[in-house]
Amino acid sequence: MRPFQKAGKPTPQPSWQNNTHHLMKKHPVPRSKANLLTTCALMAYLLTGCKETPKEMPMVAQPELQQETVEYFNLRPETEKAYGYTHAVKIGNDIKISGAVSMDDAGAPLAVGDLEKQMKNCYSDLDKILKHFGCTFEDVVVENIFTTDMPKFLELSGYRNEIYPNKFPAGSWLGVKELALPEFMIEIELEVYKAK
Repeated sequence: MRPFQKAGKPTPQPSWQNNTHHLMKKHPVPRSKANLLTTCALMAYLLTGCKETPKEMPMVAQPELQQETVEYFNLRPETEKAYGYTHAVKIGNDIKISGAVSMDDAGAPLAVGDLEKQMKNCYSDLDKILKHFGCTFEDVVVENIFTTDMPKFLELSGYRNEIYPNKFPAGSWLGVKELALPEFMIEIELEVYKAK
């Protein structure tokens, strides 16, 4: 007796179960095996029932992927090696330029205490890097400036009109507590896009 079935009243069965029940009386097979056999027969029918062979799909030309070349550039190789960075990396049309600070070729700070001169030294170094890649400040798409003296930088920021006479790049200006060396008052990093 099934759970919740009232005694004496048989529960009506769907017609497909009646047929299965009839077969089961003639050829008794445990119910789990019968279910498995029914499933296998149905799968075999479905798999063999498709007589039509699939049509050939037209080949779509795949674009040829080019390996992007990576070019590293060191403005001051010994200093950059000592501090563990590369001043610029070019991948395809994109160039990432590490923050420029006011330093000499040996890595010693220049124009200590003079934010305006330090800013001009940064842009001078950045110009050298851009020229190495055949670029100008017109190709700069992002410029981020970090300074330890934001009020003074805001007074001097008009100098950037000489650097970017036509249009300014996207970017951020951030006031920070300190930079790599205590004498540094400003650091400028760039992202460049150079169309081929």
